[in-house]
Amino acid sequence: MPLQLMLPRADGTLAPYTLSGLRPVAPAPGVAFNRIAYSAAHVVADPRAAIDPWLQCAVDWDATIAYRQRLWSLGLGVAEAMDTAQRGMGLDWPTSLELIRRSLDAARDFGPQALVASGCGTDHLAPEAARSVDDVIRAYEQQMEAIEKLGGKLIVMASRALAHVATGPADYERVYSRILRQAKQPVVLHWLGEMFDPALKGYWGSPDVAAAMDTALGIIAAHADKVDGIKISLLDKDKEIAMRRRLAPGVRMYTGDDFNYAELIAGDGFGSEPTHGQSDALLGIFDAIAPAASAALGALARGDVASFHTILGPTVPLSRHIFAAPTRFYKTGVVFMAWLNGHQSHFTMVGGQQSTRSLVHLAELFRLADAAHLLEQPELAVHRMKTLLALHGVDA
Repeated sequence: MPLQLMLPRADGTLAPYTLSGLRPVAPAPGVAFNRIAYSAAHVVADPRAAIDPWLQCAVDWDATIAYRQRLWSLGLGVAEAMDTAQRGMGLDWPTSLELIRRSLDAARDFGPQALVASGCGTDHLAPEAARSVDDVIRAYEQQMEAIEKLGGKLIVMASRALAHVATGPADYERVYSRILRQAKQPVVLHWLGEMFDPALKGYWGSPDVAAAMDTALGIIAAHADKVDGIKISLLDKDKEIAMRRRLAPGVRMYTGDDFNYAELIAGDGFGSEPTHGQSDALLGIFDAIAPAASAALGALARGDVASFHTILGPTVPLSRHIFAAPTRFYKTGVVFMAWLNGHQSHFTMVGGQQSTRSLVHLAELFRLADAAHLLEQPELAVHRMKTLLALHGVDA
């Protein structure tokens, strides 16, 4: 008998919804990719901790690490302690460093195929406390030293403090040149658009994206041996493609475009340099769609482009909904998916962030997840959705 429940609509009414009955595609065992694919991973809060949840951070370490083990088992790497883990929105630097330490330890136990790259930022330095570019450099160096001491690969995250104190492109060139020269191994740079974090408006020294891109490309070209790639999250595929084609040879474009990732990963075959014609991936949405991402990337590696799009295409409407404005609240949808699919026992987030999306938003997310064949345990998903509805006074 088909599963059915009542879901709220934007006009305030309830409507019956019948599930499709289709479950996620199963990735092939030992799946191999021809793209590097990192999933930025969420953290599982500890709802039983005796804390003030808006002011303090408590993590369920066992559940958090178990989720990373799941991602590795699907062939995905983990981009650790990034914005998907609520970095800067509930997850502080000391807890982030502990998360990185535990993730690196778990990866070593899992095996050499367990990729981890860790977010290195300046978030322990409040933007308003930064008085100079030197303050920003010292903040980066502090986190850089701590992560490299653990053996971690760096993702040099965009800095709110740098955006606050920088007066132009030269300040960005100075900071990044200093950091890159010191890096023990090639790093991934990080360009997060203001839709993800309004405090990063005008990053790279200009509100004009073309000018900002020129600055970033110049920094990369000057230190190409220290740059593995750059992740950009501008939600504009044309800008990503334009930058990808101009990268120094061998430097990868890691798409962070949660609206257009399927076509960007598939690529356009531009030029003789392979990394200029395709994007690798460092995506928050991969946390929520991990089985489909794994199966699709496996198909692409086998040369089956049609199956890649058949599997991944239906996930794009879901992703666009999860990352809808205000985009910075997308983490709520990612954690909601983990809860629906039984990967954590509760829908509670660090910083109380589960409250950032409406019941109507979450109901539409449920519909889109079902349409994308991403509800791994439909009966459990329906039970949990009904529980959430009942909490909001809705008899489903």
